Amino acid sequence: MRILVTGAAGFLGSHLCDRLLAEGHEVVGMDNFITGDPRNLAHLSGYPSFLFIRHDVSNFIFVPGKLNAVIHFASPASPNPISPYGYLNLPIQTMKAGALGTHNTLGISRDRGARFLLASTSEIYGDPEVHPQKESYWGHVDPIGPRSVYDEAKRFAEALTMAYHRFHGVDTRIIRIFNTYGPRMHIDDGRAVPNFLQQSLKGQPLTVYGDGSQTRSFCYVDDLIEGIYRLLLSDYHEPVNIGNPDEITILEFARTINELTGNQAGLVFNPDQRGVGDPQRRQPDISRARKVLGWEPKINLRDGIMKTIPYFKERLELA
Repeated sequence: MRILVTGAAGFLGSHLCDRLLAEGHEVVGMDNFITGDPRNLAHLSGYPSFLFIRHDVSNFIFVPGKLNAVIHFASPASPNPISPYGYLNLPIQTMKAGALGTHNTLGISRDRGARFLLASTSEIYGDPEVHPQKESYWGHVDPIGPRSVYDEAKRFAEALTMAYHRFHGVDTRIIRIFNTYGPRMHIDDGRAVPNFLQQSLKGQPLTVYGDGSQTRSFCYVDDLIEGIYRLLLSDYHEPVNIGNPDEITILEFARTINELTGNQAGLVFNPDQRGVGDPQRRQPDISRARKVLGWEPKINLRDGIMKTIPYFKERLELA
């Protein structure tokens, strides 16, 4: 296939480009570098099956030649209020990527008769009152809070995707991505894995927000990309959770990071630092992914962190 990937220079988008190329597909990568990193695609320069187009997806999209699939990953994703890559500092761009960007990518999919895959998020569940979260759960989201620019953009994107599927017959898919980590993350994007790894590799105490009782479920990037690829090749149109169902408290996670990096500096607690709307618990129900895609994560947390540490060491040395 010839596949358009928006957000191609991002953490997940770049790994997805690599996987698609490895499977023998042609890839058109698109990014405006507002949060994407050109270094994530540098190794593909001159690659015969890869074409890069610098473009903002909130504007009309033109791609020469045929397209068999469109994968829409373009969006800021970090909730960190001080991160230059976070959606709280890019609120309008985030909503435009979710609304106009989804409209434009669905439009080119319809025009070319291409299958479409939307990267949605576990954030559409908000601070969930149902645990673990199944795709049938409608969510518990503040529609006007600070995080709403991301949450509601993704919820709108899902609604528009299903409208194009039902009304125009576009061959669509929706993936709801839970917490994912691995090489090519922004080391200063403010989420738990980059924060903890950066502090631990510098020999600093790890800062735990709140009391550390909040939970997350961390999926290594290679597992996530496998799930995305299987969904792309499937004929399933309803949303599918992709993530690791192994739930861990942030406190336990911080202690694991210190153990794996050999950091002796310990922990410090910041009880007032938890973000507005930050969910207390987050864990995917992946029954649908198991049944429809035959997918479940293979890489455990400790092995995934060990695969991620060399990248962070390299980035910190370059900084």
